[in-house]
Amino acid sequence: MSSKESCRCELRIAIRQLSDRCLYSASRWAAEQLVGIEQDPAKFTPSNTRFQRGSSSIRRKYRTHEMAATPIAGVSYVATPVMEEDELVDGDFYLLAKSYFDCREYKRAAHVLRDQTGRKSVFLRCYALYLAGEKRKEEEMIELEGPLGKSDAVNRELVSLERELSTLRKNGTIDPFGLYLYGLVLKQKGSENLARTVLLESVNSYPWNWSAWTELQSLCTTTDVLNSLNLNSHWMKDFFLASAYQELRMHNDCLSKYEYLLGTFGYSNYIQAQIAKAQYSLREFDQVEAIFEELLRNDPYRVEDMDMYSNVLYAKECFSALSYLAHRAFTTDKYRPESCCIIGNYYSLKGQHEKSVVYFRRALKLNKNYLSAWTLMGHEFVEMKNTPAAVDAYRRAVDIDPCDYRAWYGLGQAYEMMGMHFYALHYFKKSVFLQPSDSRLWIAMAQCYETEQLHMLDDAIKCYKRAANCNDREAIALHQLAKLHSELGRPDDAAFYYEKDLERMESEEREGPNMVEALLYLARYYKLQNKFEEAEVYCTRLLDYTGPERETAKSLLRGMRSTQPSLPSMDVEHFPPMS
Repeated sequence: MSSKESCRCELRIAIRQLSDRCLYSASRWAAEQLVGIEQDPAKFTPSNTRFQRGSSSIRRKYRTHEMAATPIAGVSYVATPVMEEDELVDGDFYLLAKSYFDCREYKRAAHVLRDQTGRKSVFLRCYALYLAGEKRKEEEMIELEGPLGKSDAVNRELVSLERELSTLRKNGTIDPFGLYLYGLVLKQKGSENLARTVLLESVNSYPWNWSAWTELQSLCTTTDVLNSLNLNSHWMKDFFLASAYQELRMHNDCLSKYEYLLGTFGYSNYIQAQIAKAQYSLREFDQVEAIFEELLRNDPYRVEDMDMYSNVLYAKECFSALSYLAHRAFTTDKYRPESCCIIGNYYSLKGQHEKSVVYFRRALKLNKNYLSAWTLMGHEFVEMKNTPAAVDAYRRAVDIDPCDYRAWYGLGQAYEMMGMHFYALHYFKKSVFLQPSDSRLWIAMAQCYETEQLHMLDDAIKCYKRAANCNDREAIALHQLAKLHSELGRPDDAAFYYEKDLERMESEEREGPNMVEALLYLARYYKLQNKFEEAEVYCTRLLDYTGPERETAKSLLRGMRSTQPSLPSMDVEHFPPMS
C-alpha cells in the first residue's frame, strides 16, 4: 500500500473515531487533510475529483518532488495500531448522551453516562463536565465583569476531573482521548510540565487527534522544550513540527516542512493557509495575496484565516479588494470574529476609526481572547490619539500571547506618543527580540534613541544598520545612517551611506528631497577631498533641479574651476533646469 493510500485509510478511521467522541474540531481538520491528499493518477477522473488544481502557481512554487511509496521525505515511519473500540455495551445510553451533548446540554449528557464504565462513555462524560464548567465560567465572566472585562471566574469542574482522570491514568484504564482531556485540565490548572507529559502520551498512542497536538504545541514555548519531546515518527509529527516552527518564528524551517507535506497533501487548503501565514511573517505580501486568492477560488465560503488576508490588503491599500472581502465575509457569517476583524480593517482603511473600533469590539464579544482584535483595536486608538485606551488594548493582547510582537510594538508607539521614551524603548526592545527580521521595529527603536530625552546616537546607528540589513522597504535606514554620521563628524561614513542611498533611489526610480540632500552632500564632500571630477558629476546633476540647491551647485562649480582651470568649461548660468 502506498503512503498516500495508507494516510487515507488512517484518516478515514480517525474521522469516525473523533466524531464519535464529539471532538468535532479535530475531526474536521482530519477530513480536510483527507480531501487534501493527491488523487491516485489511475483514479484521476472528473467524476471523483474534488478540485483540478494541477496548474496552481502555489503548488508549482512549493512542490519540489513527488512522493514515492516511501513516506514523506523518505523517512521510515512507525506503524501506529488502530485503537480498538469498546464493545457496544449500553450503546443506547451513549447515543442518548451524545445527542444531548450535540445540543449543548452538557450536564444532562454527563448524567446519562454516570453509571457507564466503557472508555468511550467515560471520556464523553468527563468531556461534557469539562465543557459544562467552561460554559458556566464564560457566563460568570459576563455577569461579573462584562463581555470584555477581566474576571477571576474558574472552571469548577477541574478539581474533580483531575482527581478522576489521574486515578484512571495510574490504573492504566485511560485511553488516548482521556489523556488528551487530562492534559487539557492540567494545563488550565497551571501544571504545565505534567500536562506536556500527558499530552505526549496521548499523541504517541493516538496521533490523529489534532486537538491534542495543538494543546501540546501551546506548551512548547522554546526550541529546547520542543526538541526534548520524544515523539514517535508518524506523519502527523510533521504537521506538528511545521506548526510549532511557525509559532517559534522559525519561518524557513516551517516552510520547508510544509513543502515536504505537499508531496502527499498537495490539495490541502490547510497547508496553503499555513504557508501564507509564514510568508506573512516574512512580509512577502504579494505571495500571501496570491495564496489567499487561490484559497478563496477553491473554498469561496472560507472565513478562517481571512482576517490575515484583510491585513495584507490593508497594508497594500487595496480598497476594492478589501471592500469585496468584507462584503463576502459579512454575507457568509457576520457573527464570526474573523468577519468582524475584516470589516474593522475595511473601515480603518476608509479612515472611519470609530466604526472600526465598533467591529473590533464585536469580535471580542464573540471571542474575548481573539488576539488580532485586541491588537488592531489598539492601532485604531493610536490613530484616534486615545493613548490610554490603546495601552489597555495592547496590554490585553500581550496577556493573551506574550509573543505577539505587534502588541509590544504598539505599546512602544503609545508611550512614544506620550513622550515617555524610556518606556517606549523597553517595549520596542521586546518587539524586536520577538521579530528581529522586521526593519520597522529596528527603525522605531533607532528613532527612540535619537530623541532629545535619550540622545544615544551610536545606539541609533546600530539599529539603523540592522534595519538596512533587514530589507528596509520604507528606505529610511540608509538616509538616517548618512545623516547621523554627518552629525557626528564622520564624513567618510556619511558619504558611504549617502552613496548607497543614492544607488537605491536610482534603482527604484525615486526622486525627492533625500536625493537632493545626498547629491549636495557628496558634491561638497568630494570637493573637500580634492576629487573635483566626482564633485562635478554631482554638481551637474544638481543643476537639473530648481531651488537653492541649483545655486549652490553653480557656486561649487565656479569655485572648482577657479582653482582647477584644467576642468572642462560649462555655462552653468544658462544650464536648463529639470522640468
